[in-house]
Amino acid sequence: MSSATADDFEPHRPRLFGLAYRMLGSADEAEDVVQDAYLRFSGADRAGIEHPSAWLAKVVTNLCLTRLTSARARRERYVGTWLPEPVITSDGTLGPLESAEQREAVSLAMLVLLERLTPNERAVYVLREAFGYGHREIADVLDLTEANCRQLYRRAVRRVDEDRSRFEPVPGRRAELVSSFLAAARDGDLAGLEKVLAADVTWSSDGGGKVSAARRPVEGREKVARLAVGGAERFAAGLEFTPTEINGEYGLAAWAGDTLAGVVAFEVRDGLIAHLRIVLNPEKLAFVRRQLTRS
Repeated sequence: MSSATADDFEPHRPRLFGLAYRMLGSADEAEDVVQDAYLRFSGADRAGIEHPSAWLAKVVTNLCLTRLTSARARRERYVGTWLPEPVITSDGTLGPLESAEQREAVSLAMLVLLERLTPNERAVYVLREAFGYGHREIADVLDLTEANCRQLYRRAVRRVDEDRSRFEPVPGRRAELVSSFLAAARDGDLAGLEKVLAADVTWSSDGGGKVSAARRPVEGREKVARLAVGGAERFAAGLEFTPTEINGEYGLAAWAGDTLAGVVAFEVRDGLIAHLRIVLNPEKLAFVRRQLTRS
């Protein structure tokens, strides 16, 4: 018996991480899944693995399906708003993001929408949309019939599209909007904030019960503007904000000295800020912190 080696596995690691992250919405859990897949791969008979890429995709997908069942129960008990664990994408961690569609596929907004799917629906959707698998290939991964996979895919698309926003590839405009937003919030300029916020703007913050954060999303231009000014006065005065690409979107990393205090991803629609997703839970910042420390 000839076992698979680390050298055989490593070329597959980035793709497997991208698959696991899209399935789970957690970078730390995705790393754990990929490591579990490596251990299975290293102990397998290489002669019995005709197509390593397909073999590993099946292992990772099924490990994720097992984790999604328990993750759903944990998220039902989560304190406050749950947001996916953010990832810096400017370094290629989630693969090439050269089109608006590729960026949308890894956005925090899309990962939140994927939470409404059943585990099998999510697997079919991710394999089809993000990795271009055919329905026959997906059926082999999930041990389902091709007809069942087609049905799952149609249902997943319908559920995702119910609340899907149009993704706007305008990085220059986003930087200008975010700069204006930050300056107005620090100056207590409500009128200035309202100029860059959509009428139905939403503020979602995830503190996980570990740090202070709004327990429920805040909606509406006036409420969000007042929340931004209050937050700038109480919490952000001593922070330094640096531009950072968060899940394919223009974002900010907030630093308190050498400590990463949070990250903010800005969703832009029709030239205005439509949604601010703010991750403050220290446990969810660990992966981003490691990324930024390495850069």
